[in-house]
Amino acid sequence: MADYILAIDQGTTSSRALVFDSAGNQVSVGQQEFTQHFPANGWVEHDPEEIWRTTLDSCHVALKQAGIGASNILCIGITNQRETTVVWDRTTGEAIHRAIVWQDRRTANYCAELKRDAALVEKVQQKTGLLLDPYFSATKLRWILDEVPGARERAARGELAFGTIDSYLLWRLSNGSSHATDATNASRTMLFNIETQQWDSELLELFNIPESVLPEVKDCAADFGQCDAEFLGSAIPISGMIGDQQAAAFGQGCFSAGMAKSTYGTGCFLLMNTGDKILVSENKLLGTVAYRLNGRTSYAIEGSIFMAGATMQWIRDGLKLIDKAADSEALAEQTSDDLSVYLVPAFTGLGAPYWDPDARGAIFGMTRDTGVKEIVTAALLSVCYQTRDLVDAIAADGASLQTLRVDGGMVNNEYMCQKLADILNVDVHRPVITETTALGAAYMAGLQQGLFSSLDEIAHKWQLDKEYKPSQSEAWREKRYSGWQDAVARTRVLDKS
Repeated sequence: MADYILAIDQGTTSSRALVFDSAGNQVSVGQQEFTQHFPANGWVEHDPEEIWRTTLDSCHVALKQAGIGASNILCIGITNQRETTVVWDRTTGEAIHRAIVWQDRRTANYCAELKRDAALVEKVQQKTGLLLDPYFSATKLRWILDEVPGARERAARGELAFGTIDSYLLWRLSNGSSHATDATNASRTMLFNIETQQWDSELLELFNIPESVLPEVKDCAADFGQCDAEFLGSAIPISGMIGDQQAAAFGQGCFSAGMAKSTYGTGCFLLMNTGDKILVSENKLLGTVAYRLNGRTSYAIEGSIFMAGATMQWIRDGLKLIDKAADSEALAEQTSDDLSVYLVPAFTGLGAPYWDPDARGAIFGMTRDTGVKEIVTAALLSVCYQTRDLVDAIAADGASLQTLRVDGGMVNNEYMCQKLADILNVDVHRPVITETTALGAAYMAGLQQGLFSSLDEIAHKWQLDKEYKPSQSEAWREKRYSGWQDAVARTRVLDKS
């Protein structure tokens, strides 16, 4: 009987596939890292063919590990790194340029020019919930069409397709028969009006994007087509698609206004459900689509941090201070709670609430006795401080939170979770299943197939693994955070003339 769900979780540093049973329990996982390309300062690219290859390989590994065949899979759900932009040939499926990754800052100067028009900045935020920043897909897509020889002419002839990674994988899995996306991924392109739930003609004109390249926008749980039998062995319906951070919120059961989650993967992303209301932030946070089901949209406010797990990857692979990310916990436990070393991981600029593409990484407060454990601990704490930046901005927008549900690879670090509670002064809840991004995609696909009956049923599946309560004084918390704010101020490029 086909009662398993295959969830594809295509992330920034690895492609993963997980098999879940009909109760939502994880059965197996396949994972492959892939190459990060840095062709210039602040530029980040991925090879779409490598993404496709590692995704397919991960699916085969997950099925083999689960001991099942494709015929046992009821449906597929896809979740993905958002904003990352691919343009490909509609006939061959071949990308015309490497994928430009969400972290990429090559269009910073163009965005800076646009931001000189305050009315335009306001209009973009009102329509999309987003800020004019290189982070989003619109300026990346414009760059590809402008810089790849012949691209605009080919797009005008209807030969090219654009998509975020979900659309690209759907196209490949369906052998070119489906060109679609979901409302959450569309909401991150800066081309989609989140109130009307349509591609916006005024924004398309602003960024000089031909409508012919765009995918169809569907609900998160919908009929997206079928995975062709040649890839996994049987034809399988693809019935769920949702951007990774929204998927994590969905997997965490954040279905009511005021519920919040923070995911610690490559970056850190905090989403708070705002129900059917679009909250226009006055503190440089983002309004976005949380999910869309049966034509009804739920919204969220989001704070985005570019470097979380990626900082620890740099500590491991770049500086070679640790052999594996898990080693950071033992080193941090040996470090004084009065640590005055701050690492600001602005390797590709700073995200919310600063949105400073010119800032660069730095370490402050080092003394002669600063060693490996202090730098590693400062890297871990940088994740907590950046989350505090987001929580304070949310509070300034009038939407404070009392508890925070956390997920992602980093939350297996006990030290980080406790320090997060201490620095935020809120209760931090880690669930039993921390693979909530893939779980959210599985829930979406299962909803469409009738495997799950309602959001209430899904919400009741959430289980607490561990609660972290604040254990430090207000004086300790504010002293530590004040030091962080000073370090960030020193990092930022204040004179951009």
